[in-house]
Amino acid sequence: MAKKRILSVFLGAFLSLSVIFTDHVYASDHFISGADISTLADMEKSGANYYVNGKRKDALQILKGSGVNYIRLRIWNHPYDRLGNSYGAGTNDLSTTINLAKRAKKLGMKVLLDFHYSDFWVDPGKQNMPKAWKNKSFPELTNTLYDYTKDVLNNLKRQNAYPDMVQIGNELNSGMLWPYGKSWGEGGGEFDRLSTFLKSGIKAVKDTQMSHTPIMLHLADGGNHDVFKWWFDEITKRNVDFDMIGISYYPYWHGSLQNLQHNMNTISSRYNKDVIVVETAYGHTTGNADHKKNAFGEKEAQIGGYPATSEGQKDYLLDLITSIKQVPNNKGKGFFYWEPLWYNGNVSWATQAGMGYLNVKDETGNEWDNQALFDFNGHALPGLQSFKTGKK
Repeated sequence: MAKKRILSVFLGAFLSLSVIFTDHVYASDHFISGADISTLADMEKSGANYYVNGKRKDALQILKGSGVNYIRLRIWNHPYDRLGNSYGAGTNDLSTTINLAKRAKKLGMKVLLDFHYSDFWVDPGKQNMPKAWKNKSFPELTNTLYDYTKDVLNNLKRQNAYPDMVQIGNELNSGMLWPYGKSWGEGGGEFDRLSTFLKSGIKAVKDTQMSHTPIMLHLADGGNHDVFKWWFDEITKRNVDFDMIGISYYPYWHGSLQNLQHNMNTISSRYNKDVIVVETAYGHTTGNADHKKNAFGEKEAQIGGYPATSEGQKDYLLDLITSIKQVPNNKGKGFFYWEPLWYNGNVSWATQAGMGYLNVKDETGNEWDNQALFDFNGHALPGLQSFKTGKK
């Protein structure tokens, strides 16, 4: 019996040390080095190939081998017109999302699912309601949002592709599901309605999850602390239950890295939440793969502060990673590079059908091609090497 008691004490001490060691490993090795790959299926259908060291490989295998441990996928309700024409830019319906999630999980990568609650793009300038939800009242919309979220997640669960993190809405500065969920200018009660929508989506996650699934709320303009304080003060006072704050940060639009650092440090402390830069990118050239004017040019390179070269792109990412890791109390959890695989204009930001849905007139093409992490011929660039620094 004495020997057993000694052995028991030894095992208890060993297990305690194991817990400490495991926590330490989690803190250092689970930094999220992520990539939003939402256009991949359409890129592959268009004939895109991906190369590393001159050898053609599966795009996800290249990302995995480069240190990417998490992928982000947007989901649109019904990205088609009444004739069945795709809106383009990935055609991110449920089927496409399931297939990409399964591919990522098969390679051991985790998945962040980004609900847009629209049939196509949403951002602070537009939050269009899905076509099928147009004539619903506010209470009906709240229930429909829950049912839709629950149905999507249950479908993913049946395919062994349940997300490891869920984002309720995309770049929610101005709210969601306009006009009901607008965060400003609708005669009062805006944040009451918005928080009701958020709670409905969050409940669907909690009702379908197999274990705790972190929930993210996401804003753009990552260098603007006043915007984040305004929005999250309103949300937290209404007791919306979430885990992580997602940040869009593009240095040529959203201020300096010092602005971002101040915002991350302050909001992580103020709300006791982890923070993730869930969208970022930088140009590796000011050249253009197609006829559509790019979002990143000489002006943006001057503002961003890094040369528009493959090394400049890499240096930006290394500095960003350093900033995120400097957030106090280990609350800077990582980053997602936005659309590193979208390297040419063969997949347009919108088809004519997609522009019709958004009620805009523009040319087709890809304004993001020179911010991919692959050159215009599909060859991996040095910027991909920065993802592995998240593990150090």
